[in-house]
Amino acid sequence: MEFMTGTESGAPGMPPGVTSINDLRQQKRVSRTLSKAVSLHLEGKLESAARLLSKAIEGGEQEPGLYSALGHIHYEMCDYEAAGAAYSQLVELEPLHRTAHFNLGVCQGHARNWQAAADSFRNAAEADGTRSDALLGLAISLIHSARSAEAVEPIDKYLVLFPENEQALFAKAVTLQQTGRHAEAVENYRRVLTRNPRCEEALSNLVAMFLEKKDPESVRRYAEMLAELQPDSPVAMEALASLAFADGDYLTAARYCRNLADTVPDRFENWFNLGVAYHKMGNHLKAAQAYQQATVLKPDSAQAHLNLGVAHQELSDLPAARASYEKALAIDGRQPDVLWNLALVLEQQGERDLAEKLYTRIPESAPEWCDATFRLGYLRLLRGEYDASAEAFRACLAKRPDWPEAYLNAGIAYARSGKPEEAQRYFQEALLMRPDSSDAVRGLAALALEQQNYEEAYELHRRLIDLGEKSPELFYNAGLICQKRGQANDAVLFYQQALNEDPQFAEALLNLGHALMAMGQEEEARSYWRKAIREKPELAQMYFEPPTA
Repeated sequence: MEFMTGTESGAPGMPPGVTSINDLRQQKRVSRTLSKAVSLHLEGKLESAARLLSKAIEGGEQEPGLYSALGHIHYEMCDYEAAGAAYSQLVELEPLHRTAHFNLGVCQGHARNWQAAADSFRNAAEADGTRSDALLGLAISLIHSARSAEAVEPIDKYLVLFPENEQALFAKAVTLQQTGRHAEAVENYRRVLTRNPRCEEALSNLVAMFLEKKDPESVRRYAEMLAELQPDSPVAMEALASLAFADGDYLTAARYCRNLADTVPDRFENWFNLGVAYHKMGNHLKAAQAYQQATVLKPDSAQAHLNLGVAHQELSDLPAARASYEKALAIDGRQPDVLWNLALVLEQQGERDLAEKLYTRIPESAPEWCDATFRLGYLRLLRGEYDASAEAFRACLAKRPDWPEAYLNAGIAYARSGKPEEAQRYFQEALLMRPDSSDAVRGLAALALEQQNYEEAYELHRRLIDLGEKSPELFYNAGLICQKRGQANDAVLFYQQALNEDPQFAEALLNLGHALMAMGQEEEARSYWRKAIREKPELAQMYFEPPTA
């Protein structure tokens, strides 16, 4: 130790190598303090020992041993912040202290201050080249600081000295994993497991790696090993739940998600995924309950509110579904699926104007845009805005030209707007795509009747009958067409079929009477006329008129 040769007060100094009386006294005081601290420590009175040492330091005693002892006791008390403060002061007092830098790094690691811990372990290694554990501490701190590439050198140096050290092998595997050298990382994790088959951290990291690599068999292997060691392992349960989802085994997925929710009930993802599993199973009530808990844990999750709304909607609870969708929309007003689902609910609640406004807010790039535009066309059709309706259906077909329903509805809109040629073109397109579309055939048949093309109208009605249509109106119209073509016998047969479907169909009764009269069966005709007038007295004025389509 180097001493001053003089003082500002002019007091004579001590020759080099000679300890002053004051220094001897100080050393005795420090020794007594440390002795008392040791006695208190042996009695388990850690707090009393720490107070004794702190009091001595506050009284001006700047002896390194006091700081070292105080840091040690605070560390035993798990007060890593206080321990770190003591070792920091020790480092300032004696920068080359043999253990101070290392112990400071350990305390900083416990406090998750990994950057500072790395600096301390590096200083420890430089201060004492024999401290191999400082190399391991440095590597671990760099890994936690997301500086795995820098951790390679110290961990390799350590492994040269201790090639079988489990912690070092694990750290090496982590550096390889984080630097993208997955095959080597797997090899090192397996080396760890060879030495310690119960190393949960190695199994957890292997599960994470193989999930990332989309290797389900390896995920299953290591997740099951982990679950055998630790049945409540969230890593294992999440991995096995993911595999179950991928396999479509939603019952198993629900079981794992239920365990996760019970094990870690304050984690949003556990409840959300449980809701998804129940939803996929068709258990909408349990799905809604799980989603509800997810929204409690994370009220600002638009997706959770959306899923909750879907579950309520499938339970036919429209008010609850609407409330959930509105919350999702308030969180993120640009979500197309929220706009779409809320608009559908509003339609069901009869609020078509509000629904239409939401449909128009869905961007053209969204998957829901075509369906929303189709609904716009339909709502305009209901409202009698036929040109605007046709325009919406045309927009749908510009993006999805293979959509028979859009062609069909466009045809209806054009027919009602008085554009039969356009209507016919769209009905025919629908029929080309779906030859068994009775709606398209019916649309063409109506146009043919309207244009008094009875030959085509008859063929189309026959086609409808061949397709299995049996409505009384269909048979009635077929009868009218036959009557117009002078085919009274066929007309009678069709009217009778209409009456088989609806015996009180007054118009069919009336026109059957006209057809029978044309065939000379006057008495039978009169009986049908009487029935027609009895069913619908206002038809009396049509008694003297020829039948019309």
